[in-house]
Amino acid sequence: MEICRKRFVVSRLRLSWKRPRKHTPTGDGCFSFTGQLDEAIELCKKAIELDPDFGNPYNDIGTYFMKKGELDNAVPWLEQAKEAKRYEPKHFPYLNLGRIYLSQGMFLKALKEFEVALQYDPHNAELQAVIARIRKNYN
Repeated sequence: MEICRKRFVVSRLRLSWKRPRKHTPTGDGCFSFTGQLDEAIELCKKAIELDPDFGNPYNDIGTYFMKKGELDNAVPWLEQAKEAKRYEPKHFPYLNLGRIYLSQGMFLKALKEFEVALQYDPHNAELQAVIARIRKNYN
């Protein structure tokens, strides 16, 4: 816990230097790994305030809501990550949305998300297999 507090302080300093790219993986990552998801979400929101075009914190917030089991809250954040001007790796929000829709039994919506993810990550064998299974069973 003390390590998270120290990283949080470092992350706050980075916020004051207006460097959201450094802020997102340092501060919120520590909190998320220790189960402090609400704190991680708040740090991501601060990174978004500094640079709304940077997509990583949007996806991260969506992922944290997924971990909390709040799938409906995750969707708008993941949609925003897809639209972000600067975001790498591009396939993550599509994968996460696909997972949500798959878990909710919305197979065709999941398939659509997974197909776009595959465009960004064409050599992902696991993703290819998931798409093939969905097509076989639900298309």
